[in-house]
Amino acid sequence: MPDPISVLIVDDHAVVRRGIRALLEAEQGFLVLADVGSGGEAVLLAADLAPDVVLMDLVMPGMDGVKATRLLKQRSPRSQVLVLTSYHEDEHIFPAIQAGALSYLLKSATLDELVESLRKAARGEAVLHPHVAARLVQELTGTPREMAALYSSLSEREREVLRLIADGRGNTEIAERLVISETTVKSHVSNILSKLHVADRTQAAVYAWREGLMEGK
Repeated sequence: MPDPISVLIVDDHAVVRRGIRALLEAEQGFLVLADVGSGGEAVLLAADLAPDVVLMDLVMPGMDGVKATRLLKQRSPRSQVLVLTSYHEDEHIFPAIQAGALSYLLKSATLDELVESLRKAARGEAVLHPHVAARLVQELTGTPREMAALYSSLSEREREVLRLIADGRGNTEIAERLVISETTVKSHVSNILSKLHVADRTQAAVYAWREGLMEGK
């Protein structure tokens, strides 16, 4: 008999996480290691327990699910994160996927859907709610007009920072060039990545060059 799939449940609502725990403990093939109510607890426990799958809520006080996912994947790379949330807006979808979440389900999912998604996540197979999958496809096949809309969402200072990133400048150089603190630069970089729906500075630089933002600089 194969080893049970170890699961860490993360949700700030005790009734929700205890309900999910009871359902999974009634299913064969699962071992619930713990259920916790905050992202910070999740990161610490995942680093110690290395669960197969972390069932992650997104909107929580203190450390939210996106930051928790990012830190958790750094400390326990083998753990797969399955987001289970009530939110399907872009501002939640893209940051979660970029942070390292494998799957994205809504809390309207049935027990059978949740159980099957957990089993697939343990095998490294992604499951996305249809709305989420559709948005990701749209993003990957975005039209020039949509790409321009993303750029237009940046402030003038964020555009300056983006051009400097694309020019290969580090945070220290950017801070000196724009006469601002490195903390402020980091904040601008974070906003840029979020608004452009890209995962890192390299992708942001590629975006800038691809869209011709560096021409005649």
